[in-house]
Amino acid sequence: MQRRAIIVGATAIGLVVALGAGQAALQAATEHQAVQAPKFEVDPMWPKPLPNHWVLGSTIGLGVDSRDHIFIIHRGDSTLNQRTEVGADANPPIGECCRSAPPILEFDPAGNLVKAWGGPGEGYVWPNSNHGITIDDKDNVWIGGNGVGDSHILKFTHDGKFLMQIGTPGQQPNSTDLSHFGRVAKISFDKSANEAFVSDGYGNKRVAVIDMTSGKIKRIWGAYGNVPSDSNLGRYTPGTALAQQFRNPVHCAEPTTDGLVYVCDRPNDRIQVFRKNGTFVKEKIIAPLTRGDGSVWDIAFSRDPQQKYIYLADGKNEKVYVMDRQSLEVLTAFGDGGRQPGQFFAVHSIATDSKGNLYTTETYEGKRVQKFVYKGVGAVAANQGVVWPNR
Repeated sequence: MQRRAIIVGATAIGLVVALGAGQAALQAATEHQAVQAPKFEVDPMWPKPLPNHWVLGSTIGLGVDSRDHIFIIHRGDSTLNQRTEVGADANPPIGECCRSAPPILEFDPAGNLVKAWGGPGEGYVWPNSNHGITIDDKDNVWIGGNGVGDSHILKFTHDGKFLMQIGTPGQQPNSTDLSHFGRVAKISFDKSANEAFVSDGYGNKRVAVIDMTSGKIKRIWGAYGNVPSDSNLGRYTPGTALAQQFRNPVHCAEPTTDGLVYVCDRPNDRIQVFRKNGTFVKEKIIAPLTRGDGSVWDIAFSRDPQQKYIYLADGKNEKVYVMDRQSLEVLTAFGDGGRQPGQFFAVHSIATDSKGNLYTTETYEGKRVQKFVYKGVGAVAANQGVVWPNR
């Protein structure tokens, strides 16, 4: 009897091992199964080295202008260590290298630095912690801020001349307030309606739509189109009921040409889709076991007229998903954690140029911008890993 029990036990263990091996093999086969999707290769030579011993801090915003010039914004000295990274900025300097670059840098398509500017100036309050940079249809530059007291938005010309401050700095977050903001993550635009969509954000828990000319808040909404609430939902826990409000941060609100808005509810691991009036349409959960920073950081759309594809930056799992925009199906993913070109550490922002090329920035210790060259639509693995050039 004892021998039979041993045999049965050994058989059960064998079945478990076999099932585990079978599941692993099936997963591996699925990851290598070819799908049709946009293809990319990282450009390891982009951008070109910065002048003046400049280095980047946490790089937390990305925009593209009408000439396919790439704008980034970073946090500089507040995220750079004077002992090991910016010795020339120490007082007194401890070495000839390095220095923090100005907050806003503009690159041409070849990766040459065109202009650098930003920081405190006359007539406006620079954010305590700048966050997000986007370029409108007139090539004006908009930024938010996610630091304490960053309850406003700044608008500049393409070359950095101050145009407008929207909202009053130094206010406390309040998700139903219509006069100021609560630590804005990003601003996006619907030029046909002259409206800006504000992911608001790190203090507030809402989408706010403003008139691009006056800056007046026209409408707001929370998750599922609910009236936004500032109640503390606690930490996201996988497997629990879906939250009926956004968690902080609401990290993007991207309008499309067909009248929808795609919202990054970052720590809830989901994209929520709305009509531009705030009516809820549908949602998609992405990597639902992701805790902490969450999986849905930023999205960009492909540049075809139908905006067929979504590119989703997942800064916690260190990859970019390529999704069908209408079905929200994940087609493929690329990237991995690491320091080499094509790898990521906290991939934060994402944008496309007119040729379909993809750009990403990385925050925390990532501190860089990368370019991924568009190679057309073709067969790719469901999980591509690092998209290194085939040349």
